[in-house]
Amino acid sequence: MRKIILLIVMSTFLVLSGYERAQAFAPGDQDCLKCHTLTNEQATKTLSELIPDVKVLNITPSEIKGLWEVSLEAGGKKIILYMDYSGKHLVTGNLFQIQTKTNLTQSKVQDLNRIDVSQIPLKDALVLGDKDAKHKVIVFSDPD
Repeated sequence: MRKIILLIVMSTFLVLSGYERAQAFAPGDQDCLKCHTLTNEQATKTLSELIPDVKVLNITPSEIKGLWEVSLEAGGKKIILYMDYSGKHLVTGNLFQIQTKTNLTQSKVQDLNRIDVSQIPLKDALVLGDKDAKHKVIVFSDPD
């Protein structure tokens, strides 16, 4: 846990201290995705040095130009990290949109961890009420 906290502090410092020098173009409307790519294999190779059992699930451009949003699974948990286009810096934590006061990371993590209840096998389930009801409540119980 201490390593993760140290990694967060160091990554944040490195990204913020070199932010202006990390721009590939002069500020404007350039499409950075024309030049920059990040594959699952590249992200896995980079992140496996920090997180040994990492499995990269998805990579998309983040709301901030110059950062990739990397969805991954490690230690049985699904999380989101942000990596710069150079692949040298990593940012962890929540990304907020100030104008709308929206936590963009939280909504992405909720989508990432969403469970499709239609995939839960109900063959041996005890059904109370109408089995075709619009809304269902599923309770898991372990008697042991």
